Amino acid sequence: MKSKIKFGIIGCSSIAKKSAIPSIIMGNNSTLESIGSRTIQKSKKIAKEFSCSNFGTYDEILENDNIDAVYISLPMSLHEKWVIKAARSGKHILCEKSTSLSYDSAKKIIRECKKNDVLIKENFTFKLHPQHKKILGLIKKNTIGDINTFSARYSFNLSGSKKNLRFNKKLGGGSLNDVGCYLISACIFIFDEIPKSIFCNLNMDEKFGVDTSGNILLNFTNNKIGILSFGYKNYFQSTYDVWGNKGIIKSERAFNPSNRMKPIISIHQNDKVRKIIIPESDQFQLTIENFCSTIQKNSRRNVYEKEFLNQALIMNAARISNTKHSVIKIKN
Repeated sequence: MKSKIKFGIIGCSSIAKKSAIPSIIMGNNSTLESIGSRTIQKSKKIAKEFSCSNFGTYDEILENDNIDAVYISLPMSLHEKWVIKAARSGKHILCEKSTSLSYDSAKKIIRECKKNDVLIKENFTFKLHPQHKKILGLIKKNTIGDINTFSARYSFNLSGSKKNLRFNKKLGGGSLNDVGCYLISACIFIFDEIPKSIFCNLNMDEKFGVDTSGNILLNFTNNKIGILSFGYKNYFQSTYDVWGNKGIIKSERAFNPSNRMKPIISIHQNDKVRKIIIPESDQFQLTIENFCSTIQKNSRRNVYEKEFLNQALIMNAARISNTKHSVIKIKN
């Protein structure tokens, strides 16, 4: 078993500099080997910031035999290209969401990862935060009875700009790919199944040609439903509710709590509210450590494959539903 997994960075995005690289450095089973950017000048600059002696281009990261895994944080339209190149170079892959922009792309990615015996994980870090494990435990204990509705909101105010990748259609921008994906992932996570059908309505910005907000309705077995609202045009929300026949559980800061924040879970029953304070936690570092632990176990089964493909399947159905303005049945 490797003592620590050596990482190469492909893409010096703000999330890479703010969260990924520090988490790799601080991780119990990871270490930073090299930083890659489009230009040597930029990779050298970022490497210096993190006291990393190795740097280079994206290709040079993949050619480095000392690197076990790569963290990819590029514009979404470039993910497939560099994920496949990383897989063919024998590197395990942790890639920012949304990793794929179609279900066909996701299947292509999985085929290459299987062929080259590497793991790929889509980087939804929120799932590793202990608040969600607590919520799943409360649901399993039948605290709120039979659950039937998942309602989630993730939105913030963001001004359109040509310099912001979120507003660049060619690079995979738009609120569904950037924000709505969290809510779909969380809904599947809580219900532990994929929906039978989906209706998605996206509101488009005519100037930039991307969706800036949206709403999704998901129908599951036994009349369970998911109601999701997201975008760039509303007062900040990052929350979800799980509704059962005996009460409601709320996560009041579900997707992006800071490392120093103690998120609150509230249980609503019989006109009373019980609050549970969750200890502060670094969900990004926990994700890095989980990913590295999976690699260290030397398992050649891609334990993230089902999760990866299910996410891509539902995202793809959402895009089709919006285009056709109709309910789309989901066939796995």
